[in-house]
Amino acid sequence: MKRHFLLVLILISFSTGLFAQRTIIYCGKLVDTKSLQVQTEITIIVEGKTISDIQKGYMVPATNDKLIDLKNRTVMPGLIDCHVHLEGETTSDQVKEFRENIADIAFESSVYAKTTLMAGFTTVRDVGGVGVNIALRNAIRRGIVVGPHIYTAGKIISSTGGHADPTVGYRKDLMGDPGPIDGVANGREECIKAVRERYKEGADLIKITASGGVLSLEKDGSGPQFSEEEIRVIVETAKDYGMKVAAHAHGAEAIKRAILAGVASIEHGSFMDDEDITLFKKYGVWFVPTIIAGKSVTDSAAKPGYFPALIAEKATAIGPKMMANFSKAYKAGVKIAFGTDAGVYAHGKNWMEMEYMNQAGMPVLEVLRSATVSAADLIGISDKAGSIEKGKWADIVAVDGDPVKDIHVMGRMKFVMKEGVVYKNE
Repeated sequence: MKRHFLLVLILISFSTGLFAQRTIIYCGKLVDTKSLQVQTEITIIVEGKTISDIQKGYMVPATNDKLIDLKNRTVMPGLIDCHVHLEGETTSDQVKEFRENIADIAFESSVYAKTTLMAGFTTVRDVGGVGVNIALRNAIRRGIVVGPHIYTAGKIISSTGGHADPTVGYRKDLMGDPGPIDGVANGREECIKAVRERYKEGADLIKITASGGVLSLEKDGSGPQFSEEEIRVIVETAKDYGMKVAAHAHGAEAIKRAILAGVASIEHGSFMDDEDITLFKKYGVWFVPTIIAGKSVTDSAAKPGYFPALIAEKATAIGPKMMANFSKAYKAGVKIAFGTDAGVYAHGKNWMEMEYMNQAGMPVLEVLRSATVSAADLIGISDKAGSIEKGKWADIVAVDGDPVKDIHVMGRMKFVMKEGVVYKNE
């Protein structure tokens, strides 16, 4: 009887986690992204998917503990990129979309997702594609595919002929008249329906193109493409469904309309003016700069034949503007969340945005905060991610070297843990 009771007690203990294996992580340096300080000789204790404790010094592991020694690394929370497109990657092939099936896009996206995670980005906000991004998110959550936590907009919402109208640039007999199901909406009723379609499909947020863009075959990349009223009804409908709205907006007027209509973030902001900056601060709207995207498309435009002439002209003009306006916005005190437009450049190089932000005047520790605490705040996951604290996801990364002294070490990601699972440990 006693043996039976003891066996039951042991089984209960294992099932409740009493004897569960802990992971003990020794951190030579630990970046505190809340206080903007670098601590030394810290131990992080991980149990299951979350952080159970943080202690000063190197605690002695118990017999059953797993030890990971990162005494020679700089440790920080998993990085967050608020603007990626995991379904594709830059190419000069202008007819690729006519050859690829949804299945092709899905297989490619799984590779880009893994590349992103291995670069240290444990969470991303995918702000638009054909809808494969929703299936990719689900596959990662189910453990079928390796990749970061994904919060996705599904399909982007655009006006007819706008930056995200999927038939812009097609010949007339192929254009058709795409509507809310396809992410194209005009006027109050269609805007409401477009949001509800995204909710129905399983999107986590709404992404709109409030202005024209660079890599679409439309002549104006900066002009507004939604009225303030249309954006407001999108924001109001999204709020009913518990979703925030991200607005792609290059031009000053488009930025103004989007902020006044209540969006949560402005993506790119290439041609923002002083009035826009005042509105950013007044309404507490986040700015997601994507400097690397501007630099990437400018470089690609210099290659003969890489882009059609119309796109090349827009791409050449936009790069310098993005970096200059980021600097201006930062110095004015605009809230900034890290985002790169990955896919416009090769996935896995997301860290290079940090270098450009630093060059434009943002100190390294503030850059790291933008890619952790600030990004988590924008997405709405501050209770789960963005800092190394008790009860949060065990999303932990480490680099070789000290990023405060040399930002380039962010490109030398040596350790990646997501929800307690180690995906890289060099």
